[in-house]
Amino acid sequence: MRQYDQLLYLIAEYAHDYQINNPEILEHAKLCLLDSLACAAMALDEPNCRKLLGPIIPGTIVPKGSRVIGTNYVLDPILATFNISTLIRWLDFNDTWLAKEWGHPSDNIGAILAVADYIGQHKTITMFDVLVAIIKAYEIQGILALENSFNAVGLDHVILVKIASAAVATVLLGGTIEQTMSAVSNAWIDGHSLRTYRHGMNTGSRKSWAAGDAAARGVRLAWLAKGGEGGYPHALDAKQWGFRDVLWHGKTIKLGMPFGHYVIDNILFKVRYPAEFHGQTAVEAGIKLHQQVKDKLGQIDRIEVSTQLSAMRIINKTGALRNYADRDHCLQYMLAVSLIYGDVTAASYTDEFAKDPRIDELRTKMQIIEDINYSRDYLAPEKRAIGNAVQVYFKDGTCTAKVEILYPLGHKLRRPEALPFLKEKYQNAIQQNFSSESFHKLLALWDMTAVDLAKIAVPQFIEMWLNK
Repeated sequence: MRQYDQLLYLIAEYAHDYQINNPEILEHAKLCLLDSLACAAMALDEPNCRKLLGPIIPGTIVPKGSRVIGTNYVLDPILATFNISTLIRWLDFNDTWLAKEWGHPSDNIGAILAVADYIGQHKTITMFDVLVAIIKAYEIQGILALENSFNAVGLDHVILVKIASAAVATVLLGGTIEQTMSAVSNAWIDGHSLRTYRHGMNTGSRKSWAAGDAAARGVRLAWLAKGGEGGYPHALDAKQWGFRDVLWHGKTIKLGMPFGHYVIDNILFKVRYPAEFHGQTAVEAGIKLHQQVKDKLGQIDRIEVSTQLSAMRIINKTGALRNYADRDHCLQYMLAVSLIYGDVTAASYTDEFAKDPRIDELRTKMQIIEDINYSRDYLAPEKRAIGNAVQVYFKDGTCTAKVEILYPLGHKLRRPEALPFLKEKYQNAIQQNFSSESFHKLLALWDMTAVDLAKIAVPQFIEMWLNK
C-alpha cells in the first residue's frame, strides 16, 4: 500500500475499522435517520424542490437501481443520492453541527441510503450497516469541522459532506482501505463550492441542493475508487499543489479529537422551528416575548439582540431580502416573525408571507451585537452553547425583561424535553405525505429499538418509504 498523508489514512482507517456495538449510539443514529426522513417527507410538498428530482432524461428507470423516498423514481445511486439528500436538506429543518465550521451531517444520509439500497438489490445488507455508516459520516464531517474554518477561506461546508460521503460509500461498496483513501483524496482535491450562494445579493436556492450535489459527488468518487481508479497520496500536503498550499494558506488541517462517536452523541436537532440554527434560541426568546409585544408592535422603539460571532457572520442581515433562501438565513427576519406571530414555520419565509409590512419594520429596529461570552461558550466542547438574548424597548421608556436562552431545544442538554416534539414532527410529516397504511408502518419505526431496526433488510426499509 502506498504511503498516504496521515489525515487521509486516519479517515479511511476509522471508516473501515472502528467498531460500533453500543445500543445507545445506534439509538442516536436511528433518531437522526428518522428525523432526516421526516424532513425529506415535508420537502415533497415543495414545488421548487420537486422540480429538481427524478432522472436527467425524463422517464428513465435504472433496473435494480436506488429508489428515492416518497416517489416512484428508480435511479442510479449517484443521482439517487442527489435526490434524497436534496429532499432532506431543502427546508433547512435537518440536524446541525456547529463548531469553527458548521454544517448538517444528515446531508450524508442520501448517499448512505442510495448506495445501501443499490447493494440490497444484489446481496443482503441490513439497516445495521446504514446506522453504522451514519455514525461514521457524522463523525468524519463533524470532527473535521471542530478546528477548521473552511468558511474563513470562502469555501462552503459541503466540502465535508463530499469527504464523508466518499469515505462511507467506499466502505459500503466493499472497497479496501487504500480504495477509501483514493476516494477521499480525490474528494479533497476536487473543485470545491464557494459560499457565494449563501450570502448577500447572491443568496439563492443552491444552498438547498449544494449538499445533495456534494454527497452525490462523494458517491461518484467512491464508485471510481472501487473500480480501480487511483488516488493521490499527498493530496493534502504536496508542496505548492496540495490542498494545504493552494487553499489553506499552508496551515495544518487539525483534528479536534480522535474519531469516535462524539458528533452523533452531541448532534443538534431542529425540533420545532425551520430556522438557521444560530438563530434558534433567538426564535425561542421571541416566542416567549410574543404575548407581551403582539399588541404593542407600533410602540416598539428598539429591539436589542445579543448573539454569538457565528450568527453575526452568517445570519445578521439588513436591507432587502430577495427570496426564501435569503429570509431563512436572516436573524432579524426570523426574530420578527416570532415576535409578531408567536411561531415560525416553513411557510413563514414565502414571498406571500413576507409581504407583511410589520416584519421589515421590526427588522429596522433591531440592534445586533456580539456577546463574547456566547462566542466563547459556542466553541467550548463541554458546553457547545448557542446563546441569544432579546430585550424589547418601548417608546414610553418601558421595556420587557431580557430573555436569554443559551441552549436550543434540540441541544443534547435538552434532549428529554425535545423528544416528544421530535416525535410529533416525525408523525406530522409522515401523516401528511403517506397513505394511512404506510403511516402506521412508518410510525412504528419510531418506537422500535435501534437494535430491532438494525435487523431490517435495507430494501424492505426503503420500500416502506416509497410513494403510496
